[in-house]
Amino acid sequence: MDERQERVGRNEALYRSINERLEDLNSAFAAITDTFAIVCECGDGTCAEQVTVAAGEYERVRSEPTLFIVRPGHIAPDVEDVVEAREEYELVRKRPSEPAELARSLDERSR
Repeated sequence: MDERQERVGRNEALYRSINERLEDLNSAFAAITDTFAIVCECGDGTCAEQVTVAAGEYERVRSEPTLFIVRPGHIAPDVEDVVEAREEYELVRKRPSEPAELARSLDERSR
């Protein structure tokens, strides 16, 4: 894995960690609306775009450490593939080998 791929993976893991904290804050709203806002989990360290996602969908994605929720067009095609597309976001999966291994190793829920 080259330096850029590692940086993308670490940035995505950081955003996923931020979203875990936001999930705690959003839980009251999710009880009413069944949705909450998260930060785009793309590899761009300067991205701060938000995504509204259903609470159940977020939990489904978080159950697989190689999946991330990104805004359309925010994919890093050298390390991940779009596996599902929605109007507001895309689900991307880290490619097997080093990108996927890094995502798993940095996943807070897998520790």
